[in-house]
Amino acid sequence: MGMVVNCAAYEDGRRVADIDIDKLDDWPAKDGRVIWIGLHEPDAELLTKLQRHFGLHELAIEDAHAAHQRPKLEVYGDSLFLVLRTAQLIEGKVQFGETHIFAGRGYVISVRHGASVSYAEVRRR
Repeated sequence: MGMVVNCAAYEDGRRVADIDIDKLDDWPAKDGRVIWIGLHEPDAELLTKLQRHFGLHELAIEDAHAAHQRPKLEVYGDSLFLVLRTAQLIEGKVQFGETHIFAGRGYVISVRHGASVSYAEVRRR
């Protein structure tokens, strides 16, 4: 199944636990809690699993699975889907990639495709 880079719970801005992607039901939404799942080039099976759990829109899931999207912001009910272009200098050449972000009450799911630096530092902050 796909590539899970990170899956953690944050409460009041602090990381409180690493979470097994198969045990998301053990971490229900509550005020002050956010689950951040970081993925790198996930497969369709993993995206479908997250779609069911978080109620993600079908069109956004299709976009997140297929890289080469234009930058955009889509609003689906009370959730957001963003497509961002990324660039990274690799061996003196600029390589481009994408990050797709699902955001809603109590969750952030980042999906990286192609060249992109890790978001570990962002998660630490």
